[in-house]
Amino acid sequence: MTLPQLYVVLLVGGLVLLASIAAARTAARLGLPSLLLFLGLGVLVGEDVLGIPFNDAQLAQTLGTTALAVILVEGGLSTRWADVRRLLAPSALLATAGVVISVLVTATGAHYLLGMDWQLALLLGAIVSSTDAAAVFAVLRSLPLPRKLASMVEAESGFNDAPTVILVLVFSASGGLPGPFAIGGQMVYQIATGALIGLGVALVGVVTLRYVALPATGLYPLASFGFGICAFAAAGAANASGIIAAYLSGIVLGNAVLPHRAATRSFAEGAGWLAQIGLFVMLGLLVDPSELLDALLPALVIGAFLLLVARPVSVLLCLVPFRVPWREQAFISWAGLRGAVPIVLTTFPIVAQVPGALDLLHIVFVLVVVFTLIQGPGLLGITRLLGLVRPEEAREVDIESAPLDVLDAELLTVSVPEGSMLHGVEVSELRLPRPAVISLVIRGSSALVPLPESRLYEGDQLLIVATSRTRDEVERRLRAVGRRGRLARWHGESGDPDPRPDRPHKNNGGRGRWRSHRRRSPEPATFTRSEPEEVTGSPSSITTTADAR
Repeated sequence: MTLPQLYVVLLVGGLVLLASIAAARTAARLGLPSLLLFLGLGVLVGEDVLGIPFNDAQLAQTLGTTALAVILVEGGLSTRWADVRRLLAPSALLATAGVVISVLVTATGAHYLLGMDWQLALLLGAIVSSTDAAAVFAVLRSLPLPRKLASMVEAESGFNDAPTVILVLVFSASGGLPGPFAIGGQMVYQIATGALIGLGVALVGVVTLRYVALPATGLYPLASFGFGICAFAAAGAANASGIIAAYLSGIVLGNAVLPHRAATRSFAEGAGWLAQIGLFVMLGLLVDPSELLDALLPALVIGAFLLLVARPVSVLLCLVPFRVPWREQAFISWAGLRGAVPIVLTTFPIVAQVPGALDLLHIVFVLVVVFTLIQGPGLLGITRLLGLVRPEEAREVDIESAPLDVLDAELLTVSVPEGSMLHGVEVSELRLPRPAVISLVIRGSSALVPLPESRLYEGDQLLIVATSRTRDEVERRLRAVGRRGRLARWHGESGDPDPRPDRPHKNNGGRGRWRSHRRRSPEPATFTRSEPEEVTGSPSSITTTADAR
């Protein structure tokens, strides 16, 4: 490629990127999933419209898999382990057994309703049975849902890509389908080995980033993200699941107390958006618009069968042991959003030269577009219809810190969000452990040095100096008062970073977590995901959100 050609490529790429960002803004205003506009942009600049040719399925598979790794690392970095760990069993069951059930039910429908042979039917079932992590993360985190419910769907979407990829590869192989025991053994090996590699690489990353001082703040996000990509690559080199390794490594790195966690999450979010934009535009380029009309009817048939039969059956069978209320089961069934993952997976049988694989590409593309339009915008209405909206939940404080090495202390930055019980509390009523002290309160555009009788209000930002020894106690006290007010201790609130709903309290009788709608005590407050501003003049910062581990 010559230098002038490089300039042209960069110019076109930059314009497509800016157009995609504008499309994301437009989609947000219209209430549409942004992936649809990204896909449409790819179709628009493709060979049949503006004339950019792209039909390399092998390249699409390689770039698509890499983009999925980036998206899953970002999803792991922004996932709260406190939410996921108590839901690990049902999420893992949905991501494994649920995928298998959905594949078999969908394949049966494709075989008998569309007349597909069993190999193509199983391939189609495997391709569309995986929920899309990017779509789920983007949509669910903007809804006023109970965290346990949203976290279950998010964890499932992060975990279920791995078994789906394995099944697609197995069904794409020539020479006939292997037996169920061979498929099961391969899935166990790839998932278990990938999980071990992901956890191992992440632990190395935590130890390294915790004790090695890097010369620039911007290197910490790069290093955290780099460890996630290394986990993905190392697992793939071991013939294991790089997808599960990337997601688990992101969870470990994102929940460890590491320097500059706010900057790391911000960088990961930007990288995730870039990966989504590139992935969706590329997949839009890959399809042939003239073939989409013929794929409309098969896509509608199999999409409706998946949404109304296969997905609900898999959710029902997997969640029976956990006594999940039917309203939450209905939501989980509807919230199984599809996105880029199924379209990327269609490149595997194309590369393997499976007969009819190109037809699958167009069917899956139409299915994703149509049912994203149906499921995504309707998700809030379904949530309200099922009575799952929790708009009254108070948000908890966000806490960041910057080390003060000379004093062996840290400067905590605390934001008081709307609905927090910190509103109206006097400084003296916080009863922070000594020698912790509130040094400054930022209110609007002004700053004041607080007195013991000074009151805190929503929107305030507090600068608190605390020693390393008392930091955890300070954060617990702030969380406790933020949840239950100045009499938090009297109410039995300890400020635990993981306020598990199934943990017995004085006022709930120790009822089970899945019966939370029957409790008389309020739901535990959800955590705000907004990031407070950096403290200027500090040498570095360590993000410790209100769920600090």
